[in-house]
Amino acid sequence: MRDIFVAALILGSIPFILKRPWIGIIVWTWLGFMNPHRLCWGFMQEMPVAYIIALTTLVSMLLSKEPKKIPWTRESITLVLFVGWMVITTIFSIYPELAWPQLEKVAKIQLMIFVAMMLITNRYRLHVLVWTIAVSIGFFGIKGGIFTIAHGGVHRVYGPASSFISDNNSMGLALAMTIPLMYYLYRESKRFYVRWGLAAAIFLTALAAIGTQSRGALLGMSAMGVMFWWKSRQKFFTALLIAGSAAFIYNFMPQEWFDRMATIQTYEQDASAQTRLESWRFAINVASSRFFGGGFEAFAGRSDSHSIFFQILGHHGFVGLGLFVVLGVFTWMAASRIRRETEKTPDMDWMATLARMTQVSLVAFASAGAFLGMAYFDYTYNLVLIVVVCKAILAARQASLQPATAAGPRPPRRVATAVAPAEGRQPGAA
Repeated sequence: MRDIFVAALILGSIPFILKRPWIGIIVWTWLGFMNPHRLCWGFMQEMPVAYIIALTTLVSMLLSKEPKKIPWTRESITLVLFVGWMVITTIFSIYPELAWPQLEKVAKIQLMIFVAMMLITNRYRLHVLVWTIAVSIGFFGIKGGIFTIAHGGVHRVYGPASSFISDNNSMGLALAMTIPLMYYLYRESKRFYVRWGLAAAIFLTALAAIGTQSRGALLGMSAMGVMFWWKSRQKFFTALLIAGSAAFIYNFMPQEWFDRMATIQTYEQDASAQTRLESWRFAINVASSRFFGGGFEAFAGRSDSHSIFFQILGHHGFVGLGLFVVLGVFTWMAASRIRRETEKTPDMDWMATLARMTQVSLVAFASAGAFLGMAYFDYTYNLVLIVVVCKAILAARQASLQPATAAGPRPPRRVATAVAPAEGRQPGAA
């Protein structure tokens, strides 16, 4: 029954995608983050639903008369260079028979990121995308939070099988990254029951992240909490909220959780930490001896790279690591600029909040990811997408407000944040 229901949802979306291709991005994001087909027990587990939706979206986009243009910014150009470098390093990879299939997986994700840049063109569509990400990961946050409470924090929280977030560590990272986006939705929602629902979801998601018993997630949550307070406009209230959550966790979680978290301070005695250090040394040696790195799956035969940074270093060398870091820095700088230019404009302050929370989510990714091999997680590149789309919307708005040319004055065009009537109500009405 569950398989039939999920199949009906996915296949039922195809007519809507063919009519409006941007809906395909929403469905693709839902499939990539929530993996509803992995929650089924029958035929849906092996159905290539992502391929079907991606192909439908591409066909619809080609047939659509809607303008399609990639916003060429520092971030999108750097991402193109990064993907191009991945192709080169795959050619010179240590294990080409393993590297090429992995490149294909990564390339599919990046292709849809660029398709999304062309189709997510206004505030309404961007708002729906953020809602989709928050609901998809928040589903596991709410479920995991309730599970943690019901079992006293003894058992770990996991994600759906055969997905990016299947194990407890990657699940903890995704949950930590989602809390800031939930807060953005909380700020932008007007209806009290939606706000209270989001507030409950934030609390349960935070508890679920702790309930994964991932030390990386704890570091990510800690760094995210500090940055969340720093970026908040209500610092006193935010400090009380964080302190209250920490006090609840301290009094609720079992001793086993504290014993596991304490091993962060005694890493030299922890076997997994020693494996992590060995993997990092291996990545440095590979990058030092091979200009193009080892290519995808260079860590074959080892447990994991145990770090987004050393994963990129081992796979794509120092050049690849440089492009990866520069992409993150450019995204951060662009978010800062967006915040400065919009926070004092009443009809654009939503973008300032989103830019702030995107930065908080980036901090969660960088801190937790420093101890977890999740460099190709599509969540990260969706944050880049959010910033690129915000820049495009802001640029279009600023262009519409330019002074009249010598040809004479003309009324300003409708700003880029306007919502087409066919697409729905203003997002703030949620």
